[in-house]
Amino acid sequence: MARVRYGARTGAETAAARAAASRLPDIWSTGVVAVWESDPDAVAAVLPPPLEPTGRPLVRANISRVDLPGQPLGAGSFAVAAAHDGIEGWYPLVMPMTRERALVGGREVFGEPKKLGEVTVERDGPAVRAVLARHGIAFVEVRGAVSGPLPLPGPARRTDFYFKFLPAVDGSGADGSGFDAGPVLVHCVRDEKVRRLERITGEVVLRESVYDPVADLPVRALVGITLGERTTDQKGTVVARVDARALLPYVHQRYDDPRQLLDAPPAPPVSPAPPVSAAPAEGGA
Repeated sequence: MARVRYGARTGAETAAARAAASRLPDIWSTGVVAVWESDPDAVAAVLPPPLEPTGRPLVRANISRVDLPGQPLGAGSFAVAAAHDGIEGWYPLVMPMTRERALVGGREVFGEPKKLGEVTVERDGPAVRAVLARHGIAFVEVRGAVSGPLPLPGPARRTDFYFKFLPAVDGSGADGSGFDAGPVLVHCVRDEKVRRLERITGEVVLRESVYDPVADLPVRALVGITLGERTTDQKGTVVARVDARALLPYVHQRYDDPRQLLDAPPAPPVSPAPPVSAAPAEGGA
């Protein structure tokens, strides 16, 4: 019988797949990073416990084109500054990706809030434009001009915070918490190297979207915008089990509008009106 590819893999095949995944080469991306101070109450409002605000209400938008073999990946992140257990880092609210493969690993393994979307990074001479869009709405746009090179930073480490969970099959779960199993908090540590970095003089535009309401975190004071070439690796660790009932009010962050307006069947086409013949002018031929 020919091999059935959906059948069980052998132990050797599973081990080989894991070994290959652990030996990834450096993958470089070209991206725009914008950081600004926002409303402190708004930043605090989006943080599920046990995350806490830091001493500065920062927001960070990262919009990148990743140089994957074969076809580039568009990857974005919109995150707020947060702290947990004495560690400061970032809590992403939405991470648009242009390919399903990038979604699966991030959501299922790390608990990242990834969603399919459109990610654009464009440069025309000094002019730069970077956009995060979903459902036809460019909800984040960073635009400006390169104003000069910046010194290359040394290798840096950054921590992102994620909540990994599974909504209950019956909607309530065995304990009424809304989850099938207890949610956990993940610390994802990223080591980053930069080989090119430029300063951008420009602005951040946030547009209203009921699906990605980042406009609630306005730009109060722009800290800076850069364009750079970076590579990162990452390692995730489950650091705590979290109170399911405390997390439940924030679960909607992970999903689009529950009314699923865009899933409705398309409206029937409108038949064009019949052409109207122009009456000849009086006395015409």
